[in-house]
Amino acid sequence: MAQENFTQRFMRATGKLRVVFGPANRSALDHEMTEENKALLVQRQAETLQWETVTRPDGSSYVVSRNPDDHSLR
Repeated sequence: MAQENFTQRFMRATGKLRVVFGPANRSALDHEMTEENKALLVQRQAETLQWETVTRPDGSSYVVSRNPDDHSLR
């Protein structure tokens, strides 16, 4: 049998917890993206370009629109 990767060992070790908290997704992470997922990724990346993260001196951060006329989150 091939050696299990970390995820497989973790899933096996936490089996009793999954009885209480529900099953986890066991799909492979190294598969090719579907065309639908690729299109969704491009859309999400385009949406993130409209926002900017501002960090305060105390280390906290918040998101503001890059467009100064957009006051939807203020």
